[in-house]
Amino acid sequence: MRQQLLDVLRLLDATPAPRGAERTAAHRLRAWCADRWPHVEWQVLEHGPAGGSLIAAHGAGPLLYSHLDTSLDAGGAYSRLVTGDTAPVAPLGVDGDLVTGFGLGVARGPAAAVLVAFAEAGAGRLLLAGSGTHRRGGGTTGLEAYADTYQLPRSAIVAKCGPPTLLWHEPGAFYLSVRVTGRSGAAMAAESATPPGGVVAGAGVVLDELAHWRTDYLAADPREGQTGRACGIGAISGGWPDKPDLLPAQLRIDLYVVAGDRVAPAAQAAELADRLRARCAESVLRDCAVEVEAEPVAAAAATPADAPVVTAARAAWLDEFGAQPPPITGWTGSTDGVVLRAHGAETVRLGPQAKPATDDPRRDALSLGQLTAYARVYCRLLTDLPS
Repeated sequence: MRQQLLDVLRLLDATPAPRGAERTAAHRLRAWCADRWPHVEWQVLEHGPAGGSLIAAHGAGPLLYSHLDTSLDAGGAYSRLVTGDTAPVAPLGVDGDLVTGFGLGVARGPAAAVLVAFAEAGAGRLLLAGSGTHRRGGGTTGLEAYADTYQLPRSAIVAKCGPPTLLWHEPGAFYLSVRVTGRSGAAMAAESATPPGGVVAGAGVVLDELAHWRTDYLAADPREGQTGRACGIGAISGGWPDKPDLLPAQLRIDLYVVAGDRVAPAAQAAELADRLRARCAESVLRDCAVEVEAEPVAAAAATPADAPVVTAARAAWLDEFGAQPPPITGWTGSTDGVVLRAHGAETVRLGPQAKPATDDPRRDALSLGQLTAYARVYCRLLTDLPS
């Protein structure tokens, strides 16, 4: 199984699969799998302009799900916006039990384990979904395309890197967009803008209040079930980099907010807008308009702790690791498990633990022994769960 995992990882590493542009990778993977495991009917489910997911089925059974897309590409413009690094990313490396490479944590490590487990089990269904990672304006996801085409089974297993335990409760998430709008002007005449010097120069006022709001939001976390809250500023923009002699009229700040409890995004946006307006009224931004818009991603969702898929996952975990899954609270990572639950599929999530590679934080490091152990767990779940 270890060698099979390495073979899949090397194939995935050689083919870019950024979110929304996985189709080439999906077709290449389908052809490779058809040659390696010809007894399985491998298919590509295309969606969007260039999206694609790899699917297969051994009759009825639970759905084994993971990502095909790596969210970013290894050296593209969007990746550089996040990493700040323009150097080429090294290819997959193997050193004893340790494997390092781009996208191993978000996608490729669990995806390899899923493929090998599904081929070994000879049971259940497989979905390596394109466009599975969160992004605004990303169009149809692989899971949405699959659910529109096939009836989902009553049980699903999400394979993704995460905590060293079993999750049956996952948080939801939403985006908040903050816009502070004044009047444009010219840098040569600071008084021509509102506020004088431009709205971007007053960004510190907004950022300070956002920090206070974040502190209060996290402090109100009820810590329901296994999940918790989180919040971070992911983007700040204003103006035209090629024309910094022009003072922009608008400052925009975008936040990603995680909610383990049932939070109303619109209510959070309204509360934040009131706080920002009050704070701006006492600052140089007093004559600016403030708007906060919420964009829901998914709501928190839980599978009953005594559901068959949870019971089976506990048993498989105990057999593989020799102890019950450790308890966890405050988990803030959200996956398509929330979407599967919204479609009526009782879902668990489990997978290996990745960490940034020591030589390049853009690459992840995984234990091959651990990845093999999780592949065995996935294989057992496919064969043990009822159709």
